[in-house]
Amino acid sequence: MGIVVQEVSKGFGSFQAVDQVNLEVETGSLVALLGPSGSGKSTLLRLIAGLETPDAGRIILTGRDATYETVQERNIGFVFQHYALFKHMNVRENIAFGLSLRKTPKKAAQRRVEELLELVQLKGLGDRYPSQLSGGQRQRVALARALAVEPKVLLLDEPFGALDAKVRKDLRAWLRRMHDEVHVTTVFVTHDQEEAMEVADKIVVMNKGRVEQVGTPAEIYDNPATAFVMSFIGPVNVLPGTSRIFEGNGFESPHPEVFVRPQDVVVEVEPNGSTVSARVNRVIHLGWEVQAELILDDGQVVTAHLTRDRFDELQLAPQQRVYVKPKEARAFPLYYSI
Repeated sequence: MGIVVQEVSKGFGSFQAVDQVNLEVETGSLVALLGPSGSGKSTLLRLIAGLETPDAGRIILTGRDATYETVQERNIGFVFQHYALFKHMNVRENIAFGLSLRKTPKKAAQRRVEELLELVQLKGLGDRYPSQLSGGQRQRVALARALAVEPKVLLLDEPFGALDAKVRKDLRAWLRRMHDEVHVTTVFVTHDQEEAMEVADKIVVMNKGRVEQVGTPAEIYDNPATAFVMSFIGPVNVLPGTSRIFEGNGFESPHPEVFVRPQDVVVEVEPNGSTVSARVNRVIHLGWEVQAELILDDGQVVTAHLTRDRFDELQLAPQQRVYVKPKEARAFPLYYSI
């Protein structure tokens, strides 16, 4: 096992940032710590890195207890959101910085730097300075510098958060390809659900200092363990259990809140006995799908996602009367399939 976190807690004054967290990260895997601001994900990453000391619990790295080891003793590569490159050093010198601290022989260091320049797709840019690079290129230099010393574990703290959407998406795909080449045990922090789903082998969903669920992207999305995971991962309608939309659809007893994914809202232009009436309030074209904002007769707002083909078939327009029902819904802790 690459990383094992056992009953780890960390507080700052009266604020409990990490609360009795247990986590195992397999050697060679790419794992995302996902959660809202203040959920404890960055603090947990810093505890693994040795930048913070836990109040309780143990951290085991590649089979050894590293709870009280220094950052240098842990052999970890760390990449921050804001690059932290040395402005007075060119790309090659930035990448080689850790190697020079370890007094790596010059020729071996040069070979390693050239290998990494090719790996991060910056071959030919070794003589440039950070100011001459784009944001995406700077972040790749930071990743190459972290990999130069051949760390056992690579930790990334919102590595693409400072970049625009297009560059972020490109770098996500690149990071996944790079990981598949080097297979270093990697943990990265993000609050972007799409980023976690696209890149990670497994996702650790955190909330209020605790782990809500660990699983593959498919497991997290299709089988959320808690109401928080359901509401945080992907779009969802949260409706009162007493809503008329559930009448005659298999709910024997009402629940305070019921969760319905927008793609699980069935929209028809004619009633069929199990549907309820609604009015189309707004139609939003999202490229490959169409989002329809619907208002039920009791005033509740429901969002439905339709394929382009289905939208063209229905020919929806604002103020149009439609009829809806949920195809599938969840109420926690019980699950109902409709």
